[in-house]
Amino acid sequence: MILVTGATGNVGRNIVDELLKSGEQVRAIARDPAKCALPGEVEVLAADLSRPETLAAALRGVERLYLWPVFGQLQGAVDAIAQAGVQHVVMLSSEAVTYAAEEPHIACEKAVVESGMSWTFLRPSAFMSNDLLWIPQIAKDGVVHGVYGSSAMAPIHERDIAAVAVKSLLAAESGVIHSITGPQSLSPQERVRMIGAALGIPTRFQEVPRERVREQMVKYLSGYVADQILDRRRETQGEVAPVLPTVDVVTGRPAYTYAEWITHHEAELRPVPQL
Repeated sequence: MILVTGATGNVGRNIVDELLKSGEQVRAIARDPAKCALPGEVEVLAADLSRPETLAAALRGVERLYLWPVFGQLQGAVDAIAQAGVQHVVMLSSEAVTYAAEEPHIACEKAVVESGMSWTFLRPSAFMSNDLLWIPQIAKDGVVHGVYGSSAMAPIHERDIAAVAVKSLLAAESGVIHSITGPQSLSPQERVRMIGAALGIPTRFQEVPRERVREQMVKYLSGYVADQILDRRRETQGEVAPVLPTVDVVTGRPAYTYAEWITHHEAELRPVPQL
């Protein structure tokens, strides 16, 4: 039995689908299973990672587990997972742990390592799916506001993260860290232009003051970590981001391009006509 936490998220939902295609028994947890639109083959139990006392039933008989990191609240869940005898944990982390001190994924990784369980960490670059946050701005006037529009990154499709996660769950190799990128170095400016070209609408990236972006980031990150991430983006302006072959090596197929991601999400990205 494989337990998938965060099963309704962009990555988790794709993990569920991939595991089912592989013939695996899949269980998921949700605060409200009635609102969890997962395939009927998935056993969905009511539980919450931030409340370890709710996990006992969900962990019964589980051999491998995909772990969604719950910042500041994961230690209790990790303790419960280890005590339940789970053999291998695959956890979603972030490439930011390599350059941002005190980045919250660092504490999550530490908790899993110190649990004594077998583990694999996934450290993806920026998610392509983060660009879905641009939808309201694209729908309004096609102008996407942000900072350091020429900063280098190699964003990754959520399906590719899921594919590497599934291979890691099935192989269950301990102590492996998969750094994952997409197949192209693309700045925010370039991605905004690509969306507009694909949809046949005018789009452009508009620089805004750094503090405006920082104000949004500190809603879920400390100011110290937000500054480190923004500094990194400032420093990589005009550069070419490293592109890693991880998806190809681990899954045996090429990583999805940004153009393919746009095609997969075209219905969501396309502005709704105003009446």
